[in-house]
Parts: sequence; structure tokens; C-alpha cells
Amino acid sequence: MTTALISDVHANLEALEVVLRAIDDRGVRRILCLGDVVGYGASPNECLSLVRARCEMVLLGNHDSAASGGPEAARFNPNARAAALWTARALTPEHRDYLRGLCLSRRVETFLCVHASPAAPRDWEYIFDRFDAEPQFQFFTETVCFIGHTHQPAIFERSPSGCVFLPPGRHRFEPDRRYIVNVGSVGQPRDRDPRACFVFLHEGVGEIEFVRVAYDVAGAQQRIRDAHLPPVLAARLATGE
Repeated sequence: MTTALISDVHANLEALEVVLRAIDDRGVRRILCLGDVVGYGASPNECLSLVRARCEMVLLGNHDSAASGGPEAARFNPNARAAALWTARALTPEHRDYLRGLCLSRRVETFLCVHASPAAPRDWEYIFDRFDAEPQFQFFTETVCFIGHTHQPAIFERSPSGCVFLPPGRHRFEPDRRYIVNVGSVGQPRDRDPRACFVFLHEGVGEIEFVRVAYDVAGAQQRIRDAHLPPVLAARLATGE
């Protein structure tokens, strides 16, 4: 069985539609979303409609919480805060209530899913490198924990000798090791690659495959400008920074 894992859509309809087509082209039917469907982008309701229809599981991200009445916006930088406030006004009551009902983490068969970190999901910690990842392994018992939040795809492998970073690609999970896998971002990549990012988990063979797909960046940028959101939110889509 193959499962697609997506995260950090951030109201980027153009990116989400292309990713869903790529998933369909591979014949994959199960999709799990690790949160932050909204925020930054200009299509929150459209993206939520698609994610709700297509994803078997959806987790709460910090931007989802901020846009639906949570306290997170107070900690955001000015651009993120402006987008959160705009999104809060744009959301339909149904979608706002849906976001409020999402959970922070969930165990799916033999692996754990969480938006930010297994240690403190509600604190929205960032796991950028192996030094951030190392202490996190004591807070889950599963072989693999899937995360998003940083918008930077990565694999952190924990063996008896320590924790190492593995670059995204296609990797087989070793039976005597444990992993934290950041699935990257659909709508706001920040690893200097502007293409949308997601992963396929090939459960039968114990492999993870990172996938990048190009999308209509100019179209997503124009939606942001038309919504009068901060210009930087449109500009950075072109560079993946």
C-alpha cells in the first residue's frame, strides 16, 4: 500500500491542485495532511474544500489555529499575522468550525503524524537539523514520525550511534533504526526549490519517496496580490525561500 503525505498547503490552490493530480496519476488513494492548510495564501476556503474531500486525516497546524481563533497570531511576524487576520475574515463559518475540531497528532497504524514536533505539539517547535531532532525521539515510540512545519523536507535517522540528517530523496527504512521525516511544503517551500513538495510512503517495502512538482507560481502570486496580502508572501513563492 502507498500513502501520500502532504503538509503546509498554506492556501495555495495552484500548488495543491497540481499535487493532487500527481497523486492521482500514481493511483494513490490515501492522503494524509499534516496541517497548515491555510495561512499566507489567498485561497483558504478552496483549499480546505479540497483537503476535506480528499484527505483521510487532517491535523491542526499553527496557522490553522491562528485563523480559527487560536492565540498563535500574537507570536507571528507582521506578514504572517496580517495573513492570519485576513484568513480569519475570509473563512466560512463551516471551515472555521472544521479547523477548530482538528487534533494535534495522530497515530496511523505503525507511524505517528504531527504538524510540528512529537515532544510538544501545541508549542509549535521547529525541527531544522539533527540537533533539534535528537531529543525528539524520546517522545514517541513508533518507528517513524512524520512532521511538517519548517517547510524544509528532510529525514532524520536515529541509530544506536546517534542522529544523522539524510537528504530528501528515496530511502528505505532500516529495521534497527528510527526516523523523523519532514514531508516538506505543498504551498510554501523554503528550501530554495519553489516546486511543491510531498512524499509517498511505500509501506509494503518500507520506503519513503520525496516528490517535487512545478505549478503555476504566477497564478498563485496574482491571487495574493489581488487579495492585498503582504507582497512578500507572493514574491517568495518564486524562489522557495
